[in-house]
Amino acid sequence: MSQNIQETNAANFEADVLQQDLAIVDFYSSECPPCEALASKYEALSEIYGKKVRFVKIFRQENRELAKSLDVTGSPTVLFFQKGKPVGSKLTGGIRRRDIEAQLEELLPEDASALQAKVVPQETKVDVLILGGGPAGLTASIYLAQAHQKVLVVDSALPGGFVATTHQVSNYPGFIQPQAGYLLSHNIAEQAKSNGVEFRSAVDIDEVDLENHSVRVDGWETILARKVIIATGSKPKLLGIPGEVEYRGHGVSYCATCDGKYYQDKEIIVIGGGNSAVEESLFLAKFASKITLVHRSSHLRANKDAQVKALAEPKMTFLFEHQVREIRKKAPFEMSVVVEELKTGHVQELTTAGVFVFIGFEPNVEMFGGKLKLDPWGYVEVDAEMRTNIPGVYSAGDVNAKPFRQITTAVADGTIAAIAVTKELE
Repeated sequence: MSQNIQETNAANFEADVLQQDLAIVDFYSSECPPCEALASKYEALSEIYGKKVRFVKIFRQENRELAKSLDVTGSPTVLFFQKGKPVGSKLTGGIRRRDIEAQLEELLPEDASALQAKVVPQETKVDVLILGGGPAGLTASIYLAQAHQKVLVVDSALPGGFVATTHQVSNYPGFIQPQAGYLLSHNIAEQAKSNGVEFRSAVDIDEVDLENHSVRVDGWETILARKVIIATGSKPKLLGIPGEVEYRGHGVSYCATCDGKYYQDKEIIVIGGGNSAVEESLFLAKFASKITLVHRSSHLRANKDAQVKALAEPKMTFLFEHQVREIRKKAPFEMSVVVEELKTGHVQELTTAGVFVFIGFEPNVEMFGGKLKLDPWGYVEVDAEMRTNIPGVYSAGDVNAKPFRQITTAVADGTIAAIAVTKELE
């Protein structure tokens, strides 16, 4: 740990934090991947701002009463204090370096620029750079690390990909019982770490240069690689209607596992009719008192087993051949959805506590600046060994053009890309 960081506890909290002019506190826990992702950023920032701000770390599991008194309920949580009083916003989960810097700049308006000017850019060289830490990227990293290649995985989020937000995975080989998506992702990531794979998680990806196999992250580190594997996956599609973006995270959600717990005994609306919409609705039924599923088709398009369960779920009702036109918000847990019946054109407004959107996915390719050859739907075209049109650049997983997108197909893509890369490097 940097000499600019003070490890403290509840007994010394007043002296180490409250009596300081400026202090930043990281509440961390053991066996906490987001905490591990934050640690290197926190240490780097302490080297820049440590003479002006007291950097403190507190082990939350041994200081639960202190954490509770400060409304710290998860790890990591970063708090800011000025002359003994909390200031700024509380940061939790996959905390980005830029989010911490933004608050430090507000607390040090006259010193921040001068301190940042002293930052020395870092250059890191690896054999293989993998963009994306979902099943495809993690699988590729394991194979490459076991082949004694130096591998670094870069992800703007935490390792695991979209699988980490999936309630249950019931068809992954080797598991008799359904597995929680977050746990499956965690285990794959831990396997990669145990094989020596390095990570840059929850970072801001500033620039990607595929031709020169380089990426700049967090404004100061440039990563250079002999080969690159793209495994950026896909993201939920947006409805593209008024109110959706404005209320995202404030009543509009795309993740049942993340937000379902906030809707205990409340009525909600789910938009969509495919596998994701139906399966996530069944998970949400554990919390909500009523679920109205709005679907523009005349029937569900999920697999038969999921359909049978959904149609038998007493909390679920279905509004077929309807399309959502607008989402409105009045207050927390007080929203409405404007829907139109497609056959008649009749418009009605449905009241709800929250809205969950599951209408499919689209590839994460924006960062590549049009350099890759894509199919008509925007997915990356590759050959049988996952090569793209750019020499030395491969692509794997849900970002690829292919007929089926499952965890198992992503793992297969990652395997193929890793073996092909290893052969070229050797």
